[in-house]
Amino acid sequence: MQELVTSKRKIPRITQHILFWSGYVFFYTMLWGTMYDNHWLEFRSQLVSLPIKLLATYITIYYLTPKFLLKGRYYIFFAFLGIILLASGFLQLLNAKFIEQPWLYPTENWNLPLFYPAKIFKYANGVYPVVAIATLVKFFRYWYKNQQTTQQLAQEKLEAELKFLKAQIHPHFLFNTLNNVYALTLKKSDDAPEMVLKLSDLLNYMLYECNAEKVALKKEIVLVENYLTLEKIRYGERLDASFNVTGTVSSQQIAPLLILPFVENSFKHGVSGATGEAWVSIDLELKNEEMILKVENSKGSGNGKDEQNYKAGIGLKNVQRRLELLYEDAHDLKILDTEDSYLVVLKLKLI
Repeated sequence: MQELVTSKRKIPRITQHILFWSGYVFFYTMLWGTMYDNHWLEFRSQLVSLPIKLLATYITIYYLTPKFLLKGRYYIFFAFLGIILLASGFLQLLNAKFIEQPWLYPTENWNLPLFYPAKIFKYANGVYPVVAIATLVKFFRYWYKNQQTTQQLAQEKLEAELKFLKAQIHPHFLFNTLNNVYALTLKKSDDAPEMVLKLSDLLNYMLYECNAEKVALKKEIVLVENYLTLEKIRYGERLDASFNVTGTVSSQQIAPLLILPFVENSFKHGVSGATGEAWVSIDLELKNEEMILKVENSKGSGNGKDEQNYKAGIGLKNVQRRLELLYEDAHDLKILDTEDSYLVVLKLKLI
């Protein structure tokens, strides 16, 4: 099946300018032509005065605007703009005396001096509207383009930060799990081959299957189940770990590797520090397009420093930042420190 790709074709700039000036001439031809009941005369009058307006407009938008207005040098911009308008008014006066009057009004006698301030200001006011409109168009096009660039840079920065945060999880998780495998090989445990196989499955998922923005929630659940299997092999009978899923797991999507860091953190700062039996309880509830994750674990025998590390670990800080970026207004995360346990409660909207 072929995918049809459509693209927006931009109107060439020269065509845009031609359309703008054609519309300008047409508007004033209709306005003054209707008022004086002579559209043909007004059309020719607009054509005669058009070159001066073109000159004033393009000097303003292609020299004054980028050099002064867009750089915030407003006083200089308006000073030069005033000079250009007065110069344009003077040129329009010369145009009226030597071109427009002999060509369009040959029977009338205009005794205008070459320097007539009142007429100069009048003609300058005739040039001002089109210069102002063109400058505003130029300014807002620049502003819109700048806004688009700013948004694009912000989006690229966000994507780069997300990729960096996600990449941090891989070596962090791999380092901890390899330590577990190493401990089993030292004991010459029969569980070491199975652990290597489970680790291979985990790495295959993390390296190749979770590179999308969203993955199936059921895959994240399988990831947690495989991780728990590894930890149960490592700790044996002194670990009581449970993972309960309530609700229907169907086609829900979630950002990859959001659940695992909470589970991993519970083992690193809870189970690993326990000298006797330890426990981890994981409950995942799905209802009304919302996921509620509860990860609770027994405390180790460490001191207050371990409690501080629990909340400040790389994995937990990483996932907190990812939640802020990906689910800014769609998540609620609480970390509770009780006398006997740590409890993480994450509420996440899966829309």
